[in-house]
Amino acid sequence: MSRCLMTIAEFSVSPTGKGVSVSEYVARCLDLVDRSGLAYRLNPMGTVVEGPFDDVIALIAMCHKAVAADCERVSTVIKIDDRKGAKNQITDKVAKVERLVGRKLRT
Repeated sequence: MSRCLMTIAEFSVSPTGKGVSVSEYVARCLDLVDRSGLAYRLNPMGTVVEGPFDDVIALIAMCHKAVAADCERVSTVIKIDDRKGAKNQITDKVAKVERLVGRKLRT
């Protein structure tokens, strides 16, 4: 029996030509992310999502399309890490580094 392949992905969706502040578009994406039921963490430069590969990719595609709905141009950057059998990578990766450093870090 093969172990489940879990995906952790960091992504950001940026509209072009919509001014300096794009928080309206970030909020549009985060509403979709939050409603997806997948584990996630928002950070200042993007969002990290964890779950089955197809679910993660489908969610990122929905976010891209939600921003593209009223934009002439959209750029989406994605960084993906797949690991068989791994769960809770969003928290476990940080916790492991904190253990090695020997203290809680500002995350």
